[in-house]
Amino acid sequence: MARKASPARLVVALVVAAVLAVFLLYTSIAGGGNPSIAPSELAGHADTVQLAGVVVGPVRGDAHAGGLRFRMKDIGGAASTAVPIVYTGSVPDLFKVGRHVVVDGRLRSGTFVAEPGSMITKCPSKYAPKRRGDSG
Repeated sequence: MARKASPARLVVALVVAAVLAVFLLYTSIAGGGNPSIAPSELAGHADTVQLAGVVVGPVRGDAHAGGLRFRMKDIGGAASTAVPIVYTGSVPDLFKVGRHVVVDGRLRSGTFVAEPGSMITKCPSKYAPKRRGDSG
């Protein structure tokens, strides 16, 4: 006598697969990242955040010995707040004063201590559309 296949097993397997798919989608989109903020919004954040801004000089120190030290301000310059940054790890080739960068870390005693190796530089302005009056 042959055993009849139960449709309940298939339904349970499909429901479990659907729940896992929704969970993976949620964690990949919303659950895994740090909030991204500007330097002027940093005050009051004690947890790990992603800080996005413009590098302002002077840049001092060594990223592998004691830390690279510089300041960051808001992109667009609307706020004059410049936050001191200490960064260790590899420095992208495009890093320099005036470049837009993103670092992960947390504020400690008035200085933003970046996680090692978390620095990302944004694309240079040569990829942005030309403004009227620009030559080249």
